[in-house]
Amino acid sequence: MLLKNHKTILHLLFLTVGAYIVHKAVFLIFGIQDQNFHYTIEFLYLIFFAFTTVLFMILLKFKTTHFDNIGMLFMGGTFIQMFFLYFVLRPILIDKLQNMAIEKMNFFITFILFLIFETLLTIRLLNEKH
Repeated sequence: MLLKNHKTILHLLFLTVGAYIVHKAVFLIFGIQDQNFHYTIEFLYLIFFAFTTVLFMILLKFKTTHFDNIGMLFMGGTFIQMFFLYFVLRPILIDKLQNMAIEKMNFFITFILFLIFETLLTIRLLNEKH
């Protein structure tokens, strides 16, 4: 029963691990050095995974009682997530070093990737019969 209720979180974990492996491989193939980055790839994936997991735990909790409001709850949670992640992004935006363009692109690719994950998993959650 517990695994069935949290299957979405398990799918998110698999998507995150797969995306991390591909992301890290791209960095290795192109020889991109991330030593001067404010945040490592691992930290970015960890923080995005944490925010997304919290959002889905809330969605799963309200799925049984407020199924009609899941979409609005998802949009509100995503807005709050974007607000907090701006503070993570702020040091990258302020820094004027050369490789910051790569770090900004790295952050936004990770953000868009997790936004796609969240959207796809929410669609799956909304399509389930309750």
